[in-house]
Amino acid sequence: MSNTLEQIEARLTAALAPASLHIDDDSAQHAGHAGARDGGGHYRVDIVSAAFAGKNTMARHRLIYAALGDLMPRAIHALSIRASAPEEL
Repeated sequence: MSNTLEQIEARLTAALAPASLHIDDDSAQHAGHAGARDGGGHYRVDIVSAAFAGKNTMARHRLIYAALGDLMPRAIHALSIRASAPEEL
């Protein structure tokens, strides 16, 4: 697991106590992309957390971005998010 993946996992776990969390590093698929040249990676996050209950998509994404803090946009160039509350599964 890359250092960035470990940081993403640690920060999301600490901030959102997810019931489940899956992170994929899609950076290799974007080799040569303008944003990837500077070292920023492309990631997909699938997260289920009670913290998302009653929140719309934008509010959920804000929670995730807040948890990731300074990783955006340096270590993370692009982030695809699927955020759900447990009762939505």
